[in-house]
Amino acid sequence: MSEQQIAGPAWVKDAVFYQIFPDRFARGEAIEHTPGLVFKPWGADPAEQGFQGGDLYGVVDKLDYLKSLGVTAIYLCPIFASACNHRYHTFDYMQVDPLLGGNDALRKLLDEAHARDMKVVLDGVFNHASRGFWAFHHILENGGDSPYIDWFKIQDWPLRPYHSDDDNPPNYDAWWNLPALPKFNHQNPGWRAHIFDVAEYWLKFGIDGWRLDVPKEIEDDDFWREFRVRCKAVNPEAYICGEIWTKSERWLQGDMFDATMNYIQTCATLSYIGADSWNGYRRNNLEVSPIDAQQFVDVMEDMYASYDWGINEVQLNLLGSHDMARPLWIMGDKKSAMKLAMLTMFSTPGAPCIYYGDEIGMSAGDDPYCREAYPWDEPAKQDREMFDYIAQLAEVRKGSDALCHGRLAFLPPQNNVVLFTRTTEHQQYLVALNPNAEGVTVSLPETGELIWQTGGESSLQDTQLTLPAQSGVIVALG
Repeated sequence: MSEQQIAGPAWVKDAVFYQIFPDRFARGEAIEHTPGLVFKPWGADPAEQGFQGGDLYGVVDKLDYLKSLGVTAIYLCPIFASACNHRYHTFDYMQVDPLLGGNDALRKLLDEAHARDMKVVLDGVFNHASRGFWAFHHILENGGDSPYIDWFKIQDWPLRPYHSDDDNPPNYDAWWNLPALPKFNHQNPGWRAHIFDVAEYWLKFGIDGWRLDVPKEIEDDDFWREFRVRCKAVNPEAYICGEIWTKSERWLQGDMFDATMNYIQTCATLSYIGADSWNGYRRNNLEVSPIDAQQFVDVMEDMYASYDWGINEVQLNLLGSHDMARPLWIMGDKKSAMKLAMLTMFSTPGAPCIYYGDEIGMSAGDDPYCREAYPWDEPAKQDREMFDYIAQLAEVRKGSDALCHGRLAFLPPQNNVVLFTRTTEHQQYLVALNPNAEGVTVSLPETGELIWQTGGESSLQDTQLTLPAQSGVIVALG
């Protein structure tokens, strides 16, 4: 690992993120919808799609709940005007969806979050828009006479915006050949100027950064370099995080993104911690399959060595998201494995990110099932022990300079137990992870004091650490 040269936003190193899918998180008490709207019942089967009526005022109402969990930053799935409940089909980047409360609701959320020292990061979906996007609609109405014709890549006429299949695909560039998602012409100067204006506008409005949807599909490094320059000119501490599921050296040289969503660590953690309870999961580039301690270490060391240490410190670490099955489901609904995976995420370099509902043991398969409504009025569906566990873990991390800022070093695995240290000038912690179905004893390099444990009572006698099955500890060495 190289000495630190690249410095990401300082606040991210200490942050605990919480990802929210707005339509399914909470309905606000303050919102006043246009009369006559009809939402799906709260908690309806997510396979029905449709809108269940979550909004940004609902997020405001739950900020104290998030604060009690230890959350210091919120990552919101898209909130701009759209005709889809997930809002990855954008109509207008300058307008927060009225169903979410509009721009006033975002203003309220930012003010209330910042008053609690919490950051808010928005989802930027800039590779493609929707067929309702104003410039594409202009083309639908005017054909080749539209001045916006070069904002997209049109092959022939008339356009087929609704009816297409493999034998009759859309006759314009569309994401995954979905006619609802026309791709932009990324070389068009008007489009580029518009996206830069959007990025700057919302940062000036008060957001704290951007999570970028499928940014590798915008194959133009100069665009992303300029995007970074524009964002950092508004707020030098703005967080720019790209959704890239694989190794990302190209984008993490300090001139484009600060970080990526760390799906490499996600996959390694679920594969190692959930090896005995794995649910046979594959998704996109997420190849979850059982691995042992040495394989986990090999993946992690290779990942850390690929980036400057300043990048590793601000990666967005996660166990679950809106794009994958929930981690508890992947690990066979074994709560002990979920707790051990959380310990892994909270003790490694980077910012941990909790997907809404994982803190109360929500479990479901792939999209759309992982996008169900939070069961606020159903206490029986809320695992408060899991909530308390994560809140306490966040508190331990908050109080530890080593866990937030320390250098990391792996020790040789013992008995399929991963061992690593986090070290600063004045503090050294050792983390031990035992996902095995039986207890084991491992030797530590020196004695210390147990400050955190999960999965039963561990014991430390001199340098001999005994770990129950599916357990983990944090030890203060020295």
